[in-house]
Amino acid sequence: MAPPPLNHLRPSDIRGIARLATQATEGVTDIVEGVHQSVWSTVGAPGGPEPGRTRGLTGLVYRTVHGVTRVVGTGADLVLTGLQPVFDAAENGRTETPQREAVFAALNGVMGDRLSADGNPFAIPMSLRHRGAELDLKTVGSVPDAAPKVLLLIHGLCMTDNQWSVNRDGRVADHGASLASALGATPVHLRYNSGLHVSENGGELATLLEEILDRWPTEIHELTVVAHSMGGLVIRSAIHQAGESGLSWPDRLRNLVFLGTPHHGAPLERAGSWVDGVLAATPYTAPFAKLGQLRSAGITDLRFGHVLDEDWRGRDQFSGAPDERVIVPLPEDVACFAVAATTAARRSTLANHLIGDGLVPLSSALGRHDDPRRCLDFPEASQLVVYRTNHLALLSNPEITEQLVDWLAPGASRCVIP
Repeated sequence: MAPPPLNHLRPSDIRGIARLATQATEGVTDIVEGVHQSVWSTVGAPGGPEPGRTRGLTGLVYRTVHGVTRVVGTGADLVLTGLQPVFDAAENGRTETPQREAVFAALNGVMGDRLSADGNPFAIPMSLRHRGAELDLKTVGSVPDAAPKVLLLIHGLCMTDNQWSVNRDGRVADHGASLASALGATPVHLRYNSGLHVSENGGELATLLEEILDRWPTEIHELTVVAHSMGGLVIRSAIHQAGESGLSWPDRLRNLVFLGTPHHGAPLERAGSWVDGVLAATPYTAPFAKLGQLRSAGITDLRFGHVLDEDWRGRDQFSGAPDERVIVPLPEDVACFAVAATTAARRSTLANHLIGDGLVPLSSALGRHDDPRRCLDFPEASQLVVYRTNHLALLSNPEITEQLVDWLAPGASRCVIP
């Protein structure tokens, strides 16, 4: 039987929860004050010094609420920080549960940028993992089964590395395990805060892979990457930034597989941007637009598939601006493969553009774009479309596992980008 939900909590979680409560109180107060001022505006009453702020006694009340909330929040955080050694002692010997890690991954996907900026302990630090444990850069040289071939698996938005192993029809499906066996490679998983900008995660991953390359017990001759969803954007960003910084690990990159990656964005995020615009259209609903703007920088990057700092820096991430991304082609001299899914039974115009896998259209997953300059040149032999399959089922579909082995196993013909 699954343990009760409270059994997944830790004493140290109190600090993270307290910080979230402080942020939530301030956010709700902002919305209430915004609605209050909108009502006053309809009768010609002037507002405060900033949009959405009230003035006079009313403004004083709201400022007092904000001030008290910050004082209480700061005081609670100081006390709980001092108790951290006690919390750590109480948690000694307790292992993480998959349910707890999944909740934190989802929370980071939705608001991980805010968690990181606030120093919230719920923010997930980037790490490489092997056999379910974090790889310590100081001791990575002691990996017992370290091979000269490394298979890196990167999860998607709101996910964790645990979700690469899926129970399907009573059997465990794991692309990583099957590929590692076929390739004779050591599987390594990336865990990261998917609420940060894709380019931020890409830059950190580029540096991390360079450190692993230097510290691996044996010389790495070959690196293969399999990335699901947002993970594909992260590795594209890492490759580009590594090239600009003169890092050496991309020279070892041989294969790059994308599973349902929104190379040109996801309609669901574009719909979220549209809702923001609708809410902001009237003074009564404008304050509630802040609720939609809780979504993270990582999520808004999925509107068009941002991979570089230049794609978002200096711009309002919630504005309805057009696609102005820097064009980033697939890496040269690397065998690149794209797997796309659709919940439809067969391919059609509707399935290609509207249905897709429930989150990512086929055209986006296959790198196709109306602007020829933005198209990603996946060779036909390096594309796979699976039917009656949704976005998450990409991680457990046996047809995909079989195709990955055929593509990547030694002796397979490689179609590289010249």
